[in-house]
Amino acid sequence: MNRLLVSAACSALLVTLAVAAPASEISSSVSIVASSSIASTAPAPSETVPLASDDPNAALWNADTTIVPQAIRGSLGATILGPQNIDIDRQNADFLAPPTTDAGDIPNAKITEVMPIATSMAGVNMRLEAGAIRELHWHKTAEWSFVISGFVQLTAVDSEGQNFLETVGPGDLWYFPPGIPHSLQATNESADGAEFLLVFDDGAFSEDSTFLLTDWMSHIPKEVIAKNFQTNISAFDHIPGQQLYIFPSAPPPENAVAPEDPQGHVPNPFTFKLSQVKATPLSGGSVKVVDSSTFTIATEIAVADITVEPGAIRELHWHPTQDEWTYYLSGLGRVTLFGAQGNSRTFDYEPGDVGFVPASFGHFVENIGNTTLHFLEIFNSDRFQDISLAQWLALTPPALVKAHLQLDDDTIDHLNKTKQIVVGPQ
Repeated sequence: MNRLLVSAACSALLVTLAVAAPASEISSSVSIVASSSIASTAPAPSETVPLASDDPNAALWNADTTIVPQAIRGSLGATILGPQNIDIDRQNADFLAPPTTDAGDIPNAKITEVMPIATSMAGVNMRLEAGAIRELHWHKTAEWSFVISGFVQLTAVDSEGQNFLETVGPGDLWYFPPGIPHSLQATNESADGAEFLLVFDDGAFSEDSTFLLTDWMSHIPKEVIAKNFQTNISAFDHIPGQQLYIFPSAPPPENAVAPEDPQGHVPNPFTFKLSQVKATPLSGGSVKVVDSSTFTIATEIAVADITVEPGAIRELHWHPTQDEWTYYLSGLGRVTLFGAQGNSRTFDYEPGDVGFVPASFGHFVENIGNTTLHFLEIFNSDRFQDISLAQWLALTPPALVKAHLQLDDDTIDHLNKTKQIVVGPQ
């Protein structure tokens, strides 16, 4: 209790003082390309508010540090007097000692188990031992998945009676539209089975919106079952009395194929081999984008698979109408959300963390570690969209940009008119 009070008091002191810090101590910088001839004719701007600070407000430590973190940034904050969870504080530098640019009341965007801000999407991390089956089921919502490890054999049947069977591996995707019955089974290609991320296009998703075969069958009178399948009641003497959910079984054969189907197979596959797609190289990392333009069946969820190298940054940007549900696969990341009206807050992420960025919130993702930062930007949309701050300014009349930001002609000359996505270190 004392530790919580002391930590909270120190953090609150730091945040309060940070909000009250002079505007002259806040920093901002942009790098982009435009015409110097137009810029040079722009009238000299007049100062209407205090200038932004030159303080870089860098993260003070990361999860790899050996220091004992304190709720102190510069002259702001105080030491923690009581017991301290050092490991947790090492993982959350910008919670304990936030940058002075943080202000306002943006809700928590780093997940523990429940993330109230994430109203548009929900996620599940699932692990199956080799041979284990996630039983035949369907959902009210769409189901999208990224395979983290191992191999999974999928089966499904669509509303036209067309069937599907496919195996996916690490880095691959699957998508089932709402109501499409399917199953998931880990193969024995890996002795450890499989682990995968599931994302649903409803932040209120729960097992209450999952319909399981065995659960339904155990709640139907057997007389009705016999009539439906046109057989004797005794044929169903051994159906489970309750749901199986996940259960062990023999691994599926490597050469498994879908049963012969008079209606044919589904025209648009429910899987996408993202692992086989070549990433687009960028100055500070790479990107792969998958939406319904390439994964036709995935009409409700799109993804950008992004890597950011040490010292690089996922450029300042926002998504016009789409919330972003972010899953961190490797590396150490830092994100500041800007929510308008002076509201901003910074979060630190590591592998296995989930973040959330509301639609139109300005943000960046900075690699603050020494290894590649790898994460998924997932959207409840059929298309991936973002707006680059750098590109926006580059394609705006230079005189307007100069009037707003008081940039010199040389800086305006270097504004970049193409979207960078991930910007490498200088």
